[in-house]
Amino acid sequence: MKVLVIGSVYPRFQEDAEVPWLRTSIAHLKKAGAEIQVLAPAYKGLKSHDIDGTHVNRFRYAPASWEILTHEEGAPSKMASKPWLQLLAIPYIINGFFQCIRICRKWRPDVIHAHWPFPHAYIALGAAKLFRIPLVLNFHGAELLLIRKKKWVKPLLKFAIGQAQAIFANSSFTAGKIKALRNVNVEWSPYGTTLEFGKRNSELGITPHPVNGKFKILFVGRHIERKGICYLIEAAKHLPRDKFEIRIVGVGDLTEQLKQQAEAVGSRKFEVGSESSHSELSSSTKCNAVGDPYSPAPIIFTGKLSPENLANEYKTANVFVLPAIVDHKGDTEGLGVVLIEAMELGLPIVASNVGGIPDVIVDGESGILVPEKDPVALAEAFKRLEADPALIQKLLAGARKRIEKCFTWDGIIERQMEVYKRLRRS
Repeated sequence: MKVLVIGSVYPRFQEDAEVPWLRTSIAHLKKAGAEIQVLAPAYKGLKSHDIDGTHVNRFRYAPASWEILTHEEGAPSKMASKPWLQLLAIPYIINGFFQCIRICRKWRPDVIHAHWPFPHAYIALGAAKLFRIPLVLNFHGAELLLIRKKKWVKPLLKFAIGQAQAIFANSSFTAGKIKALRNVNVEWSPYGTTLEFGKRNSELGITPHPVNGKFKILFVGRHIERKGICYLIEAAKHLPRDKFEIRIVGVGDLTEQLKQQAEAVGSRKFEVGSESSHSELSSSTKCNAVGDPYSPAPIIFTGKLSPENLANEYKTANVFVLPAIVDHKGDTEGLGVVLIEAMELGLPIVASNVGGIPDVIVDGESGILVPEKDPVALAEAFKRLEADPALIQKLLAGARKRIEKCFTWDGIIERQMEVYKRLRRS
């Protein structure tokens, strides 16, 4: 089984942390017997290379210094801040189109699997038609949300869906949006954990009781609107500082704004080693030096962490939170793979009932779901967990069952391979 995987992003070097779920997916496909090549755009002149024994074909689409449309940040965000990058979309599609034909003429894959169908369906279609290769389109949600901003994307996506022999979606939320465009069969194909250590809570020493006297609430992710971090900060107002601590890992466009919000709440603190200055550390310490037990819970911004320090955050946390929202662009979590990782590491979950999150979190069984944009509901969920260790154990057991049923790579890849084989036979 030879599969050509097309995407906008793929690791550029061995230690690159880009799209870990796609890299892990390909590793498991190879383990299942598939032979894989990847087609992805160059980044600043990057030539074709191998990663984990998989050949990555890089197509050029501009002078090296201009090849920044992908990687490190989503292309839509880059285009929003640098509108001139939209001009690169045309050579991107054209050059990718012809590179795909060259690869398929020489290698003759059994299946073309194109992630992010806008625009990659149009990179794949020429080769798929010319060499009669079945085409699988894999939606992740973001491409469908473009329709709200760019109406002309809708007919292009609708046409592309009609040309594919199989459609994958990362969540039921994404599948619903696909079916709203065109009534087709959609295969649910989520992600598994991308953590190499993937150990249970007992192995990592994660405990369902306060660490260092406080119940630690952990958020990990980019600081962007759809993550809903501002509502987590507001939830601190409803949590007694002598019992709770909120730890926010990561960076993003909203980091400084969120720090200012936390300072206004009256609970900002910074880890040594974050991007804050000495004066900020001093002022935040004074801000938190006094207060009754029911003043806001302390909020700690850790900044971007090394893998070792991130693992320690998971190890010492008591609950993982994803307070996601539907942002002003209509964007939200397509699946919430970070939840799967936190579950795999043995943390109970509190998350918003939006997007693809309910595919992962069954309320009261594998975690706690709360309404979006509701700081009080978030705080109440944390209080329930802190006061009820038995509930934590129940949710951890339910999370393990949910992972084993839906989110193990063996199960995910087995379903993908069945689709590939069916297409090859047809």
